[in-house]
Amino acid sequence: MSHVYRLVISCPDQVGIVAKVAKYIAEQGGSIVEANHHTDSSNGWFFMRHEILASSLSSSLAEFEKGFEVIAKEFEMQWYISDSEKPKKIALFASKESHCLADLLHRWHEGELPGEVVCVIANHDDLRSMVEWYKVPFHHIPVTPDTKPQAFTEAEVTAAKYQADVIVLARYMQILPPKMCRDYAGQVINIHHSFLPSFVGAKPYHQASERGVKLIGATCHYVTEDLDEGPIIEQDVIRVNHSKTIDDLKRLGRDVEKTVLARGLRYHLEDRVLIHGNKTVVFDS
Repeated sequence: MSHVYRLVISCPDQVGIVAKVAKYIAEQGGSIVEANHHTDSSNGWFFMRHEILASSLSSSLAEFEKGFEVIAKEFEMQWYISDSEKPKKIALFASKESHCLADLLHRWHEGELPGEVVCVIANHDDLRSMVEWYKVPFHHIPVTPDTKPQAFTEAEVTAAKYQADVIVLARYMQILPPKMCRDYAGQVINIHHSFLPSFVGAKPYHQASERGVKLIGATCHYVTEDLDEGPIIEQDVIRVNHSKTIDDLKRLGRDVEKTVLARGLRYHLEDRVLIHGNKTVVFDS
């Protein structure tokens, strides 16, 4: 993978944004190797993501940022620039179910995820040996009705110790407290085992079976204080029919869950997800 800088922008839409940004990049000798634009005409908001070949810039990243500040102020931009050679640090939160955690660890181990798994925090000890095989620090922090506040505080402190940039709930099966949702706004990713907003709550596959659904799915989304209502990053479905038992639905559901979570996390790690209100713009590749 080429060493690139990712320039990510959102701002009120107006004429001349793309031209001004492209002109500035060109003046710095920058070569744009990927360009994405989108205008949400319903609310007049513009979104942009450019990948710039790092070796092509005649200035340092700090100098590039300082000069770009002038354009950002002119167009009232919300923006940042990231370096592909400084991968985001990932803290994985897990419970007893292994499919999502195992899939992410395997993808990371094989170099498929452009991030660094720095720790696993689990409320059960069942998956310790699997995690430690990958030489990833494992922290068992039990969560009980009596110890929830202390447990979540310990989990947040542990993630902060590893300087985690993103927390992934890989079937963590716990509701994060409001403070943690606020502290990590736009940085906590969850997988929901249904095609939201359908079949929220407990036993979604039982609900799906009772309704005789023909599609089951999964939703990857950011966690907010409103349960299962955060901005959606990625979704997918798989077709089923009347012959499928609840166990079949669960098996097929696990397949789609881990695929959707991996895709959603990858989009986040590559700065492809722009949040606006409770919606996202995802510049998938």
